[in-house]
Amino acid sequence: MLGKTSILIADDHPIVRQGLRQTIERESDLKVVAEVADGLSALEQIQARKPGIAILDIEMPELDGLGVLREINRRNLPVKVIVLTIYREEEAFHQTIDLGAKGYVLKDSAVTDIVSAIRGVAAGHNYFSPAMTDYLVARRNRATALTRPKPSLQDLTPAERNVLKLIAEYKTSTEIAEGLHISPRTVETHRTNICHKLEIHGRHALMKFALTHKSELFF
Repeated sequence: MLGKTSILIADDHPIVRQGLRQTIERESDLKVVAEVADGLSALEQIQARKPGIAILDIEMPELDGLGVLREINRRNLPVKVIVLTIYREEEAFHQTIDLGAKGYVLKDSAVTDIVSAIRGVAAGHNYFSPAMTDYLVARRNRATALTRPKPSLQDLTPAERNVLKLIAEYKTSTEIAEGLHISPRTVETHRTNICHKLEIHGRHALMKFALTHKSELFF
């Protein structure tokens, strides 16, 4: 078994376990070292057999797959987890990834996906069934948005701040133009630039923003 990737399969359906084992053991570099039908047995075998990868069904008796993942994290067990599931819901996907699963394979594509998933995860990568791609992209976009600097009043020029102050005083574009001795068209340009810089959208959103931040504008 030297050089082979050792694998535990945890699923309460014998036919699923048998199908996975047959698919996996066609590959000379992969070896199933344990099969179990419930979450508690999965934990026991992970500790005893120390497989490189554990394939866990989410729905299992005694302790479900998410519970096993939590215990793996709590006990700091050195095993990489691929979740095997029928669930396509976004919430289930994010929950398993948040708990540290390296792979998410749908049961209806397990026979075609599982070997690629095992090899990818064993190599240090993540693997997700192609059907989950949209959720993965959305997750990455949210993560990027959280790290992006938020626009603020500091991004505005002095002229734009002056326009925003007058908007906060309920001035119309014509009144703002007269007060600042500029053309109404220039006022509209400033309004457009302010909305763009502060990522403000909607007909009344600029007025709402100006009123919300009025105290900062006149500081």
